[in-house]
Amino acid sequence: MVYSSFLLNRALGFACRSLSSNLAKRPSYRAKESGMKRIHVVISLVIFAIVITWPGCKGGPGAGNTIRIGVMTSLTGSNAAFGQAHKNGYTIALEEINAKGGLLGKKVELDYYDDQSRPDQAVQGVSKLVDQDHVPVLLGAYSSESTRAIVPVVTQKQVPLVMPTAVADNVVETGSPWVFRICAGSGSYATVTLDFLKNNGDPKTLAIVYENTNFGQSNNKSMTTAAQAAGLKLVDSEAYQASSPDYKSLLQRVKSKNPEVIYFASYLLDAGTLMRQAEQVNLNPKYYTSAGTGFAAAEFPTPDKGAGKYAEYTFSVSQWLPAARWKGSSEFDEKYFKLTNTHPAYHGMEAYAALIVAAAAIENAKSAQPQPIRDALKALNLPDTPFGPVKFDARGQNAHPVLVTQVQGGQYKVVWPADAAQTKPIIPTPPWSERK
Repeated sequence: MVYSSFLLNRALGFACRSLSSNLAKRPSYRAKESGMKRIHVVISLVIFAIVITWPGCKGGPGAGNTIRIGVMTSLTGSNAAFGQAHKNGYTIALEEINAKGGLLGKKVELDYYDDQSRPDQAVQGVSKLVDQDHVPVLLGAYSSESTRAIVPVVTQKQVPLVMPTAVADNVVETGSPWVFRICAGSGSYATVTLDFLKNNGDPKTLAIVYENTNFGQSNNKSMTTAAQAAGLKLVDSEAYQASSPDYKSLLQRVKSKNPEVIYFASYLLDAGTLMRQAEQVNLNPKYYTSAGTGFAAAEFPTPDKGAGKYAEYTFSVSQWLPAARWKGSSEFDEKYFKLTNTHPAYHGMEAYAALIVAAAAIENAKSAQPQPIRDALKALNLPDTPFGPVKFDARGQNAHPVLVTQVQGGQYKVVWPADAAQTKPIIPTPPWSERK
């Protein structure tokens, strides 16, 4: 690009000097003929320089021997643990793809952009990945906040976005034909949780505790609506500022309403803080439930990054677990453990699946250009992936099944639906005073 711009400038300068020289004097016939030849050469150089610098003629995302795919995730900031899980999943998928010969006979590379867990940085990242790096498809972001911020940007730029993890339902309710979400949304979280509760004790009262962001608000709205339809009485709904150090006053308010069920919508840092402080205020509902995310992170049951022993008996929705009965689930678990020395939660699998889905679309499209990839995503039907079946509806939403898990003995165990359960749920949650 730098060389071609240099060539264009030199050619134009040469043309101007040549024309000025020829116009400055009245040439002979032979001189005139020689001057015309020089002008023809200069014009040819100018045309060549323009052609190789013209956007439509540059090496695009599939030019050369590689295909580059853009990845937006949170490698720093409050969601860095999830962003690293994303990167681990992408790494495993990338190795598998290139081991099989890449895509369209070319090696695949991932072009990462760290949104720093900030929506404004995510928007900047899209501009960089699309306008400068010319990637034909994007994967990301992690959070609902960042993903919602980039949806109008990718729509305007007409580049397909495959979303691994953002669960706020409004990310697929914009009507954009360029977005595709492989995970289930917050509406599914609520209905599956309520189905589990109905069939396991049938409690009557509910409190919701959620962070005051797009992610939390979407989950609060979904659960409030679904609970009302199910006849579960909402006795309290508490929003909080994420990453606060002290939630004891909030938890005391919840305790005063005596709900049988508490439903959290929280990221990892807050999930650990909330459960430790729930013990401090002696908050004892029959069910601690959650909208996944922090309560479903691999680190949540650990003492160093999560809630440790305070995570025990909590329920969470989950998009995937190694025990899921989908072909390739256990193999992914083995590869993830070999890479990280830890077993994955669903966030790493979602990233893995997003790249597998994008790769399938590129192969089906037989192209590394945005429009054909978008069209291939719309028509995609993958009945048997390690993440389960993948097929998008008119909104770009995949009909992904949701599991309910419980932390038992420091491990996530599938307890619902019944035909997928590893074990029975422990109900009610033992009071703090009776725990070891």
